[in-house]
Amino acid sequence: MSQHATLDFLDAHRDWVLDAPKDDAPILTLCVRPNEGEREFVKTLSLDPEQGVVGDRWIRKTWIYTPDGKPDPRIQVCILGSRVLQLIRRDPDGMTYPGDNIIADMDFSEMNMPVGQLLQVGSAVIEVSDVFNTACSKWNVRHGKESIKWINLPENKPHRLRGVLCKVVKAGEVSLTDKIRKVCS
Repeated sequence: MSQHATLDFLDAHRDWVLDAPKDDAPILTLCVRPNEGEREFVKTLSLDPEQGVVGDRWIRKTWIYTPDGKPDPRIQVCILGSRVLQLIRRDPDGMTYPGDNIIADMDFSEMNMPVGQLLQVGSAVIEVSDVFNTACSKWNVRHGKESIKWINLPENKPHRLRGVLCKVVKAGEVSLTDKIRKVCS
């Protein structure tokens, strides 16, 4: 039997994923990626508009750069829904953690969280970016091609099942006891 979730399995649990909280969502995991392939699970993260997640490799190596060669601030913070993580990690002890900075039980759909939505995370404020997270080649190896297919199905794209990418608007600290709250404009 494959260690990866099948498309049928993922489809069968889609409604459960979509039923995640719309606001005031608990943060379950905080992670800093100091170097490629490294993960440090922490109790607090420092977010900064210039550095992104302080200590994270984003500032030194990322996958999108601005025209002047700097790391693209739209992808400073990666957030994944805990329900998707539970579905794709069929063997949590034997599979690599995907590397998202924050795991939270929240609905990251375009309907609930349009581009530009501000989010209060601890004392920091972040903004949902227009960069869509399609999942990378490492995701394919770690979690299977069917999970990437599921994330990118036309009917699933508006749900942002791979989570959201955000830029830091206001510096602050985030802890495991905090929740993600939408900021009303």
